[in-house]
Amino acid sequence: MTDPQTPAGVQAEAAVAAIGEWATATEAYRLLTVDVPAEHWIEALTAARDALGLTFFDWLSAVDELADGFSVAAHLADAGAGPVRHLLLRTKVPRHAAALPTALGVYAGAGWHERETAEMFGIDFTGHPHLVTLLLPDGFEGHPLRKEFVLAARVAKAWPGAKEPGESEGDGPARRKMQPAGVPDPNEWGPLKGTLPPIAERPARAARTPRAAAAGAAGPAAPAAEGAEGAPAPRPRRTRSISDGSVSQAEGAPAAPAAPVERPRPARTQSADAPWHNPVPATADEPSAPPGPPAPPVSGGPGAPAVPPTATEPEPKDGDSA
Repeated sequence: MTDPQTPAGVQAEAAVAAIGEWATATEAYRLLTVDVPAEHWIEALTAARDALGLTFFDWLSAVDELADGFSVAAHLADAGAGPVRHLLLRTKVPRHAAALPTALGVYAGAGWHERETAEMFGIDFTGHPHLVTLLLPDGFEGHPLRKEFVLAARVAKAWPGAKEPGESEGDGPARRKMQPAGVPDPNEWGPLKGTLPPIAERPARAARTPRAAAAGAAGPAAPAAEGAEGAPAPRPRRTRSISDGSVSQAEGAPAAPAAPVERPRPARTQSADAPWHNPVPATADEPSAPPGPPAPPVSGGPGAPAVPPTATEPEPKDGDSA
């Protein structure tokens, strides 16, 4: 029973005194939890309702504790005037005989929760008038919230974490993957039982020779001993700087400029009927005729070179003698 105005120790002592001397109380996360034996389950619920005033039944469920059995918990509250007070009443039943008396005589709202807990965990609530299937279909076998229950859907379809990041879809060797909770080996349970090949193991590394081990211990950059058989000869180091030039250059003498090497140019052929040799303007009506031989220059034109006149003989007239 949690009351923000009452210290935690006083609340625990008051709850234990009201419920019974066989009860133990602990508080965590601002919630008071009272543990009682299974044989005092109905007595503890009645004391919480009458002595502590927790008249509101919130929920009831269970937790699979494997070898320790099942923990059954009921959350009770007081929703009257003032701050809401909470209490978690908890008990434990063995795994081989999971049974509790029904709480319907104390809280009428416990009927639905007991039906759900019975089909999900397999806990029998003796005295319940209608303990039938609530959520699962008819004919369903097993209790899904038990930790040993096999998740058949995970066996038929690979779960999202079946492959690690970077792994491909190939059939190469891969490491053995861990199965998630509730998923057995598909080769041992399910429709593919006994039909799947074993998972290929990663090939083991080859044994290292003593020489390779010694080389690895010496380090990858360890130089070979001088004079050892098979060791390459050390390369001479360059002792001249960039400003000194190369060894082939004479000291103090300027280097003669190298003569340019003329590369032969490829021969180009021209054709008289090639269209790109005689371009035609876009505004011309008719294509221009191909150019003929160049005409002799005319003297006297501006910018033209002077051409000496050629002597011509006068034509003979009538009566002139030859």
